[in-house]
Parts: sequence; structure tokens; C-alpha cells
Amino acid sequence: MAVLLLEDVDADDVGTVGGKAASLGELIGAGLPVPPGFAVTAGTYRTFIEEAEIDEELFDAVNVDPEDATALREAEATAERLILDTPFPEAVREEILSQYRAMSEDGAEAFVAVRSSATAEDLPDSSFAGQQETFLNVQEEDLLRRVKECWASLFTQRAIYYRQQRGFPHADVDIAVVVQRMVDAEKSGVMFTSHPSTGEPQVTIEAAWGLGEAVVSGTVSPDNYVYDRERGAVDEVTVAEKKVEMVKDVETGETVQLDVDEERRTTRVLSDAEIGDLVTLGERVEDHYGSPQDVEWAIYDGEIYMLQSRPITTIREDAGGSGGTAATADGDGTGAELGAADGRADRTADGNAGDADRLVEGLGASPGVVSGTVRIVHKLDHIDQVQEGDVMVTEMTMPDMVPAMKRAAGIVTDEGGMTSHAAIISRELGVPAVVGSGNGTRVLGDGQHVTLDGDKGTVRAGEDESAEPGEEFEPVEAARPETPVKPMTATEVKVNVSIPEAAERAAATGADGVGLLRIEHMVLSLGKTPERYIADHGAAAYRDELIEGVRRVADEFHPRPVRVRTIDAPTDEFRELEGGDGEPVEPPSSTTRRTSRGSNPTCVRSGSTPKRTGGA
Repeated sequence: MAVLLLEDVDADDVGTVGGKAASLGELIGAGLPVPPGFAVTAGTYRTFIEEAEIDEELFDAVNVDPEDATALREAEATAERLILDTPFPEAVREEILSQYRAMSEDGAEAFVAVRSSATAEDLPDSSFAGQQETFLNVQEEDLLRRVKECWASLFTQRAIYYRQQRGFPHADVDIAVVVQRMVDAEKSGVMFTSHPSTGEPQVTIEAAWGLGEAVVSGTVSPDNYVYDRERGAVDEVTVAEKKVEMVKDVETGETVQLDVDEERRTTRVLSDAEIGDLVTLGERVEDHYGSPQDVEWAIYDGEIYMLQSRPITTIREDAGGSGGTAATADGDGTGAELGAADGRADRTADGNAGDADRLVEGLGASPGVVSGTVRIVHKLDHIDQVQEGDVMVTEMTMPDMVPAMKRAAGIVTDEGGMTSHAAIISRELGVPAVVGSGNGTRVLGDGQHVTLDGDKGTVRAGEDESAEPGEEFEPVEAARPETPVKPMTATEVKVNVSIPEAAERAAATGADGVGLLRIEHMVLSLGKTPERYIADHGAAAYRDELIEGVRRVADEFHPRPVRVRTIDAPTDEFRELEGGDGEPVEPPSSTTRRTSRGSNPTCVRSGSTPKRTGGA
């Protein structure tokens, strides 16, 4: 058979359907709600190239010197031509389309995600994941072409280089393709099955209207729900003002950002029943994988779908999972509705909700307690006012604020949730943070002395003697394991690094290397688009900035490996930089991503085809 339903495969079928499809099938087999779909098998790909008699020419073409950039480009182009120009056998074509049509509902064509699933994605000593293509919001007209493009992506320059460097024969790797229904979410978000910093047995759920990109990007402040797994009750409900939502345009399949109507802005997204259903799902996912999980979920037509699950990697090593009682909304397990005038829930923590010195309350996104001087950042040209040891307070952070975030001892935002830009970067830097406060920029005063508690999500007036002074806070030492003996794991544990300044702290954790070093944050920190920076300072200066950033990370991790991703900044981020006036105005989750912009020949290029992004 050319295709297999995801429900018919499991972890033993990696060789048949690839790692991604096998994992999805495993979850379905465990009874977890995963969007339906099917896999075009690896055998179908192999039969396709062999029966068309292009296999020998294909493998000869990609057997090149991996250090020869010209040869790699030619190899990729040849492989793409051979695969895309070869027609599908009629029987295979009809089987794929027939299975796709079976996914349609009420006579309407289904929108599907088409994802590569290589048979070598999860080998013990090699990681091929992420090297192949994914296409979103695909319909029948483009389906077969997208399947072949996934096959061709087995021979991108990066994939060829990696296999050659690892001595892995190209002919030994097959590729399957997952075709899976997109979830047109009415509400969605993220769920941590245990506390993401302390590991305590409490489920934290963030929820917003529409697709989950708004939550992950920090575009919207999501509702926040805390569920005590030991008591089996909702401990806390924080209803945020959700100003925007991201939805799929029915006609085009594009993801668009819309204003939320006034009635729903301050309406609770999840009912207690839905919270209970999500918690049950989260516990099943955690039990299946044997570790706390970060789960992306969506609800459509009353059904919950698991879109992705990954281990939580931010739990402190010194966390015992039993530190303090979770914050309580009203003590009866039902959760508090919108209670505070600022749009945040009326909450208590350790019995001192009425503390007169508590000024601001939000979500504790990055742990730690520090005291410092408030610096309000309303505009980008205010970030130079943030000095070492200050507490930076802003509406929401953007990538070009990272230089100020590096200097800050603590960060407070009005908007955003546990997976927002501010939360992610703060955790990476090891800087205590409170996000989604709703009113931090209005309540706190510039120059005011405060104590920020990133564990409880509070900002109090004055400097607490028990808090670490901002200028003395040492995030590197806070990240260093208390025991010199590294736990033995069957899987290598790597970290993501966005900014070189965080490398020392990341390396101190004892991680096995860097799984992803993002170039875009280095560029965004320059304050100018690459084209403008090169025009002002020269190509050599631009290269030196990037080289120095990569070298700084590599030096901290040596001899552990560091994988670097070239620039992939969307238009809305470039538009905020000097020289970004020409960037198009597009919805945040549907922006054009290019590895190069403009026509400056000195820009480093790895391709110039625009890539549209949208959510599943």
C-alpha cells in the first residue's frame, strides 16, 4: 500500500513511515486525541525512484564534496529536478488523493499539513530531524506536488552536507510524508503538566481565542489556569483582556489577526469542565512519556486535540517538586472570575493577598527574587535608559529589546503569557520575570525601588532584605547544578540559545550541546537591517558581528556541538529596525520570512524564496 493511516502505525514502524508519523501513531494508539491523517510510506518513495529509474542518477548526483558549496547547490538542484519532473504512477496518485478526499467533511476540501517524516530522524547517534520540509494549509490542487517536494527535501544542501559529514549513505535513508488535518481552533493554548520552573505537581494552562500562535508569540495575554493535581481542584483562574485572536481565513487558508469583540475580551476562555478534560489529557501524556510535558492543544467543535508534546526543560535541578502551596483564587476549587480592576484575577499567595506593599501581580514566568530600580520602557528609544541591575517594565518585549533585557535584573510586562517572548528570553537569561501584569507600566513609577518575585508573580514596593540586589544577581551560578555528577540519560539533552550572552549560563547547566542557535537575535540586536548595517559599516563588520556571536557560544560549549540556524526573521521584526521601512505590513503570524532581503550581493544567502508561515 502507498499510504497507511496514522492510527495503524506505532513506534515499531519507523522504518515504514518515519519518525514523525510513528510518534503520532504511537500517541493515537495510546488513546490520545491527535488530528487524523495518513502517511505516504517510505516504501512508496523508494518504489517511485526505482521504477522511474532515477535512483542511481539521484544518488550519484548527491555524492559530492560537502565542503564544495557550488557542488552542493548543483546536487540539490539536480535532485529536485529529477524528483519533481518525474510523474506519479497513476495507482499511487489515486491512492493518495482517495485517502485525502476521505478526510473531507460536508463536501468541503480539507486543509491539511504535509510534513516530511524521514526514517533516520531519531537514530541514537544522529539527528536528522528538522532537515526536511513542512507545508501548511494544503488542499488537493497542491497535495501531490507538496508530497514530491517533501521527498526532494531529503536532498537539500543541508541534508546532503550532514549525511556526508556523518558518513551516512544517501541510499540508506528513505522518507515518508505525513498528511494530517489542520485544526481550525476556536480556542487553544499551552499546558505544562507540572510547574515549568519548580516541577511542583500543578498543571498550568494558558488559553486564548483562535489559533495558538497568539499565545506563543506573546501577541495576546492569555487566560491562566492553575490546577492542583494533589487536591484535584482548580487553584487559580486569571482572566486576561484578550484583545486579538488569530484565525484561519476560510477562503485563502492564510492566518490572519483580528480584533476580539468586546464581549469576549474579558470572558473566561475555558470552563471548569474543559480544564478538567485538559488536565486528564495532560496526565495521560505525561504518563505515556514518563516525564513532565509541555503540550500544545486546540479545541474545535467541543473536541480537544493534541498538536504537539515535548518534555519541559526549564525545571530547576534543585527543585524538589514540593515547594510551597500553589496560589489560591478563592479556596473552593472553582476559581475566581475577573475580580481586580486592572483585568487580572483577584488572587492570594501564601495567605498574604492583602499585602499593602504589593503593587503589581501577574504570572511568574522566570524564577528568582531581586530588588532594583524601575525603568519604564514605552518606546524602543527608551531602552538605553535601562542600566545594569534595573527592573525593566514595558508593555510587551520585542526582539530588538534584548540588549536592555540582558542588562536588567528583572523584567515586568503588561501583556504576554508563560510562552511569550519576554518569558522565554527571561528564562534563557536566568532573569526573574513577571508577565501579563495588565498594568505594570501604569502602576509602577520610573526610578521607584521595588522587589520582583518571579516565583510568585508579584512586584512589591521597596527593597526586600531577603532579595538579591539587582546588581549582584548571578544567573550563571543560579543555573549551575548543585551536584557535580551529571545524570545519565539515553538521549542527549541540548539547549536552545537565542543570544550569545546567555551561552555561559546555558553551558553551566551541563547540557550536551546547543540544539539551536538562532542568528536572527544577533542581527536584531544590531538595531539595523543587515542591508542598512552593511551600508553603514561594511560587510566585514557585519560578518564579524555574527562570527563573534557564534564564537562566543562555541567557546562556552567546546567541545560540545553547536548547531546554528541562519537568519529567519519575519517582516514585522525587521520593520522595527533602522532601514526596515521597506518591509511589507503583514499579520504577525503570516509574515514573509526570507534568508536574505534586498539585492546586496554581500549579504550571506542560503536561498531567497519567501516562506509563508501559518499555524496548525
